[in-house]
This record gives sequence, structure tokens and C-alpha cells, in this order.
Amino acid sequence: MKAQGPHYRVGFRRRREGRTDYRLRARLLRGGVPRAVVRKTLNQVIVQVVELQAAGDRVIASATSKELAKHGWTAGTGNVPAAYLTGLLAGRRAASKGVESAVLDIGLHKPTKGGRVFAVLKGLLDGGLKVPHSPDVLPSKERLRGEHIGEAVPKAFDEVKAKLEVIR
Repeated sequence: MKAQGPHYRVGFRRRREGRTDYRLRARLLRGGVPRAVVRKTLNQVIVQVVELQAAGDRVIASATSKELAKHGWTAGTGNVPAAYLTGLLAGRRAASKGVESAVLDIGLHKPTKGGRVFAVLKGLLDGGLKVPHSPDVLPSKERLRGEHIGEAVPKAFDEVKAKLEVIR
């Protein structure tokens, strides 16, 4: 049966496409705290620290896992260690611009204990941001270092992390 008639109203396009949960977004925005927006794709992780303004959202700091190559990262950019390092980089950039706390915004991604989204959260925490969370969801140190991937990844992880900790 097709919906029709003079009182039929088409829903928002992004809601119809399953791309935006407007109730969750409204709750996050009403909090008044900057949001740490985490979006993951197949090949990379994107992190932005965003604050609400009357004219629209303003990005305070951002980082993508593709940027890690500039710091010597040679492994894949869509894995847990790359997600952690991206969160660390974004956290450092946000902290240097005066952001002290944020709320994690994972959009429509399903939260998986120990996954990439929570690896980014751990990076944000180590980068200097205060984000409310449960310690149970964070990945283990072995998983953050990439010991489950191969022998070369933990070595590259330690080198890049040392470089990123110096950045302000």
C-alpha cells in the first residue's frame, strides 16, 4: 500500500536512508559539551572534535588515520592501532586548543567492546581529553599495540606513538 493523501508527510531524507538518528543527535547537542565525533570506514578512521554554534557545527580539531603516514606509520590505516593513534593525535590537537572534555559521538556505528571506536576513545583519553566512559569497553594494551596483527606493527606503533606524544 502506498502512502498518499493530503496529510501525508515524507520523513527526513537522512532518517529514511538510516544515516541520522535525530533523537540521539538532539540529546548530544543539548548537553552543551563538545562532541568527539568518530566515523570509521573500511580503510580509515576519522575523528573530529566539534562544538555546536548557532550557525552550525564548528570543527575545533580533527585527524584521520591517513595522516599517520606523515609520522612514519607504514601499517594499515583501518585497524585498532591506527584508530588509537588517530584518537591520540586528535586529542592532542584538541587539548592544545583549550578543549578539556568531550562526549563520544559514534553515530550509527554499533559499539563493540574493544573495537576501533573504543580504541579512538582510549587515544582521546591519552591525548588529554576527559570523556565519560566505562573502562570495560576499552581494548587491551596488547590489542592497542597491534600484537594480534603481526610482529612489525607493535614496533611501528611504539615509534609513531613516541613521535605523537611530543606534538602539542
